[in-house]
Parts: sequence; structure tokens; C-alpha cells
Amino acid sequence: MSIKKFIVSLIIPVFFFSGCDDLNYNEITVYDLDWIISNPNSGSERMVNDVYSRIPHDFGFYEGGMWQEYNLWDDLKGAMLSSACDESDFSPTLSTIHNYYNGAWNSANPFPFTWINSYKAIASANDFLEKWDQVWAALENFIYNTASDDNNYEQLRARYELFPYQVRFLRAYFHFELAKTYGAVPLVTKTLTPSEANSVARTPVQEVFQFIVDECDAIVDQLPITYKEEPKEQIGRINRPTVLGLKARTLLYAASPLHNPGNDGELWRRAAIANKEAIDKCIEWNIEFSEYRKLWGHDNQVEPEIFFLRRTGEHRRFEEFNFPVGIENGRGGNCPTQNLVDAYEYQSGPNRGLTWPEAEAAGTLEDDPYANLDPRFALTIAKNGDIWPTGVNTLSLETFEGGRNGQPLLNATPTGYYLKKYTSGETNISSNSPNTRRHSWIIFRLAEFYLNYAEAMYYCLGDADATSDGILNMSANQAINELRRRDDINMPLFSGSANFEERYIRERMVELAFEGHRFWDVRRWKKGAQFFKEIKTVNVNSFGIVTRGTGKTRVWDEKYNLYPIPFGELRKNPNLTPNPGWE
Repeated sequence: MSIKKFIVSLIIPVFFFSGCDDLNYNEITVYDLDWIISNPNSGSERMVNDVYSRIPHDFGFYEGGMWQEYNLWDDLKGAMLSSACDESDFSPTLSTIHNYYNGAWNSANPFPFTWINSYKAIASANDFLEKWDQVWAALENFIYNTASDDNNYEQLRARYELFPYQVRFLRAYFHFELAKTYGAVPLVTKTLTPSEANSVARTPVQEVFQFIVDECDAIVDQLPITYKEEPKEQIGRINRPTVLGLKARTLLYAASPLHNPGNDGELWRRAAIANKEAIDKCIEWNIEFSEYRKLWGHDNQVEPEIFFLRRTGEHRRFEEFNFPVGIENGRGGNCPTQNLVDAYEYQSGPNRGLTWPEAEAAGTLEDDPYANLDPRFALTIAKNGDIWPTGVNTLSLETFEGGRNGQPLLNATPTGYYLKKYTSGETNISSNSPNTRRHSWIIFRLAEFYLNYAEAMYYCLGDADATSDGILNMSANQAINELRRRDDINMPLFSGSANFEERYIRERMVELAFEGHRFWDVRRWKKGAQFFKEIKTVNVNSFGIVTRGTGKTRVWDEKYNLYPIPFGELRKNPNLTPNPGWE
């Protein structure tokens, strides 16, 4: 069974995958304890790094989630989860990303990455934690190592004493990945024999969530706020803000309709408190908003707003996947939808505070429907007439039919737009003089927790302007307005409770676009039938006149709120039960 301890066949540097994983390879090889003890400067750290290395990202370099050797011309790669929801449409038509909504998704074709990857990480974490007492005791053998480098006894001890808390966090984090994907899952906190692995049952999802919260509470004060003063500083290690972030996100999911069908207000209150605690501590620790345009790109790992990310190194793969067709080596990729464009409001002008559909319904839509839109639109989406990418392209995009970047060219945008966010416009992907840029995937950043808090407060109190005693001294509208009044955004502020849910959902979609939230948000809200069944497009003619396209219809079934348990796991373990609708 895939939740038994797994082979660690390759030592992988922290934060990077290397090579391939065989989906069906699930036997066990563990680090030899004598080797770990005799190599204090690398043994334990390698075990920790193996767990870190399984933190997922969504840059689309893997198929079905599993890392693959990169092949520019393999159209099955490059898709993000954004293209399995209403944020984007993936232009290569053969990609298995389309199985999420074309009826081909089932327990025999289950997108099993999260199940396999998470239980491998959890097994490695449990192996580490069970060896830790002996490893820590053996470290005393090196007490007289006073070398001047960072592997002397004092520096080793300072680093090592943080490892168990980092690994406990990671074990909790991977249980969260499983719970948000499958709901109730086996809660595994020890290494398992094969017979144990093939007989574990699913733990109720609220118990899994509570385990995660309890772990966060137990370890948060044991970790540093930042690693700047720690030996051998490494960007990306688990710190105190990250622990608070996982707790806050977990409690929001626990309160959401998918997992809280009775709408228990106490769950919403707990979520509000945890997210406000995260916000208040971020303020105390000088974690502050970054400019929106700096949240991705070569140097986003130093931005003050981001307190946990997943680095994938320097490359141009993401740009090759997503730069427009018509640019040398551009493949179209994850093309933003009109659904997303319709979520942006106008910053100024006669339609200030309205969306495109609202202005159209009011008869006030201007000839240029993109004029005065929220600044986040132009930073996220490339439209007809834009000069994009900026590094080597000096021509305006032509996304209209017959244009240099439009249909009927192979893999040209099916929506009328191309992706900017997370791409680096300065990247040269041409065959001559190509360059690379650093890419880091955001996992936790400050803005999310203002949004989380606003959602929890509204559903807890039923009033977007209301506050409560103690820590809950900021209303839902005040939390949203902290985002909208940023100097580089400066959008009209929220007030009142009328249509708050609708406005909040739009704000969350806009702020967190292409950061891996929308796919899961709509599921935890149980609103897939409302948002995921129709993909909207735009038509542009050669004169630049914009009209709405006919769009596309996708399949949605309520069982899609949770993934199917892989059929192979159900067959091997009679104590596992399928998710509703996936029988």
C-alpha cells in the first residue's frame, strides 16, 4: 500500500525535485542509523531535506502532479490547476488536465499525486522522528568539534534542535494536503508495517484538521521568527509565521461548507481568531505587504509579504509553456478566462467599483472595456494589443483570428488572453541567446490571511461591518480594505453587507489568481456548479473591437469536490472506503 514507508532512493537537495518518481514504486529503504550518526554534518539534514523536497508547487512541470523530465514539445506537460477550474484554459488539447472536466476522471484514473507524494513525505517524517532521540544523543560524541566552519558542535546543535519541529510541521502540512484533497484520510503518525499499511482506516476529516492545529500549537514557539540569526541560514525553512499560517488556513477549511455542513458558527469563530492571530503576529514581526508586481519573478524570495515559498531554481520552462504562440518557442499554455477578467472591478471612471458585466448590464460599458480596470488585471493577464513578453518582443499581441498570436495557430489562446502572472517578461526563450530566471512558488503570504479572516468573520457574525470582543476587533470589510487601499492597488473600499459574499469571492479570485487557491476554494464552498460549468471567452477583431465569445461548457459533478481514493488502494485495503459518488 502506498502509505507504507517508501524508498528514499535519491538524496535530493532542499526545495528541488530531481528525476522521476515511479507511481507504483512503494517498497522501503531507510537511512541507516549508523550512517546518520557518523555523519552529523549531513545525515540528519538530508533526512529533513527529503521531506522538504516533496512540498508541491503548481508551475506545471509535472503531469498529474508527478515531476517528469522536461521535454519542451510534450504537450501533456505545463498545465496548472488553474486550467482545471475557471481561471484559465490550457491550450494544448491533449493534456490530461482536461480529464478533470471531460468525464474521464475516475478512481482508475484518479490524479493520484497528492496521495502518493504526501504519504511518502509522511513516511519519511515518521522515520526521522522515530530515529531522532538516538541521533540527538549521538551528537554529544562531537562535543569537542570546535572547527571554525558551520559544522562545529555548537552550530550543529543549534541547527539540529530545530529539525524535529520542522519535520512535525511538514508531517502536519502533508496531512492538510491530503485532507483538502480527499476529506477523511488515514492519519499516520508512526512507521507502518505492510500489514498495518494495508488495514488502516480513514480518520474523520475534522479529527485530521484538529491534529494539524494541535501540532501547530505544540511547535510554534519552538521555531524562530526568521532564520537570519540562525546558523547556516537557508531561505525557505519552516519559521513561526509559517506555522501560524498553516493553522489559520486549516481552520478556514474546517469551517467551510464542504467540511462543516451544519454551518457550526464556532468553527467560523475559531478560523477568524487563528487568522487574526496570524495577521497580528505578522504586523509585530514586520511582515508587510509587497508591491503586487513583485510577488513573483526572479527575486520574490526576498519580498517581505511572503513567508513561505517553494523554490524551483533558475529555468525558462514556465515561460516556454506560457508565452504566446507566435513568439519563438512559445506554447500558449494556461490562458486566462473571461470568467477571471469579469471578476476585476473598475478602479476609476464612470464605472468605478463595477465589473465589466455590471457595467454592460447598466449600459455604461465604454468602448474600451479594459480602460481603468483594477491594476491587478494588467499585472496578471496579457490581452490583445499589449506588448508581451517585454524581453524580446516589440510587437503588440494579436490574439484575434488570423493574428500572429491567435487562432488558427496550433495551441493559440482559446480564450483571447495569455498569462502574465508568475511569468518573467524579460526571459528570452528563443533558440539563440536564451536566458533563465529564478522561480519560486508562493505557499503563504500575508494577503491570504486578511481574506481568510474576512470570510470567517462574515460567516461568524453575519455582518460585514461587525466586530467582536478581544482579538476580533477588525470587521470583514476592514480586512478587505487593507488589501484594496495598498498604494499600488488603490481600489474603491468595501462597505456594508449587501452582496458581500459575491464581492468577497471576486476579490479573493483577483488577489490570489494563479496561486493555487481557486481550484480548492470553490470546492470547499461547494459552488462548483455555479462557477466551473461555463468557461467564458472574448472575441477581438483586427480593429481591436471586443465582444464576448461563445465560451465552453464543462462537466461538473458534486463528487468532484473531493478526489477519488485511487482504486489500487481500495483494492489492497478493505478498510478504505471510496468517496461519495466515486464508488
